Amino acid sequence: MSNSDSFFNEVTEDLRRERALALLRRYGWIAVVLVLLVVGGTAWNEWRKAQASAKAEAFGDAVLTALENNETADRISALGQIEATGAQAGLLQLLRAGALLEQDRAAALVALQAAADDTALPDAYRQLATLKRIIAGGSDISLAEREALLSRLSQPGQPMRPLALEQTALLQLEQGNRETAIEILTDLLAQSEVSDTLRRRATQLLTALGGSVE
Repeated sequence: MSNSDSFFNEVTEDLRRERALALLRRYGWIAVVLVLLVVGGTAWNEWRKAQASAKAEAFGDAVLTALENNETADRISALGQIEATGAQAGLLQLLRAGALLEQDRAAALVALQAAADDTALPDAYRQLATLKRIIAGGSDISLAEREALLSRLSQPGQPMRPLALEQTALLQLEQGNRETAIEILTDLLAQSEVSDTLRRRATQLLTALGGSVE
């Protein structure tokens, strides 16, 4: 490879990174999906291999281009035209549901439920769809159903456990169970896998409730 080719490739990758970072700032919750693609042992190696292929790069570019549309309807339409299978299809389902939330909340909840029920998707994607549906649905989803879903998501070893514990604490507050919420938040802060952002939110809420932060 010539020096000019190498320089061109580096510039192309830098531009792709800048586009991705700009969109992550705009679509905060979607960052969780992208993080799932690039963390953890074998998953990281597989992602690096996929990233190196022309097909994976084309998919990523198509997604970034779709998300750059200012109009919600245009983003939804563009995402729907991208061909994908497996984990990439799961990512598209979640992105489309996120876009739908800006336009048609009921349709978005249906889309999130469909993703959560899709056994062809990786379990982490299905759990994220479930969690997003709980957050977006709020009181439109029965208390009993939310409790049951969060109980499953917050079991030890589950990928969405930290976020599920946060939502469980909020659900307890919704029912007026302040002490239970404090216990859950304290447990959450004791977990090593909690992100810095989530740790800050949990600490702020725990402090506001009068709990002790060690």
